Amino acid sequence: MNLRRASWLFMLVATVALLVVGVVRESGPLTQQDRIDAIAQRLACPTCSGESIYVSRASAAEALRAEIARQVAAGQRTDDEIIAYVEARFGGQVLLVPRATGLDALVWALPVAVLVAALAALTAAFVRWRRRDASLLSDDDRAIVAQALANNDD
Repeated sequence: MNLRRASWLFMLVATVALLVVGVVRESGPLTQQDRIDAIAQRLACPTCSGESIYVSRASAAEALRAEIARQVAAGQRTDDEIIAYVEARFGGQVLLVPRATGLDALVWALPVAVLVAALAALTAAFVRWRRRDASLLSDDDRAIVAQALANNDD
């Protein structure tokens, strides 16, 4: 299989996989408690190390869960607004899921961009080397290989 067909096959498989993930993924919280849990899973406990307020049993985490429950029950704020409220109170270190803007987005996107660029450069180098190696063969070399293959078949 040549490189062009392989790349088209890869893009087709990746597209189908992404479509399947998009169709199958969860559509969001169904109840108020699901919504509270989803918000709590996105926020870090301000007094614990590396735990979400969903998991933590520290008094600060329980107070934040109660505040989230109160705001969800009031129905006046979206999930993102509730998270922004908590972030404003405790700072950016309470976010377990980084914001998709500014420096936070760059920190997460830059390694992916570098990986894609490195793979593209590596692919280009392999294609160039393959073409160069093919051009090094003379007609005499090709004739010797053809004769050797013909003798092998006999």
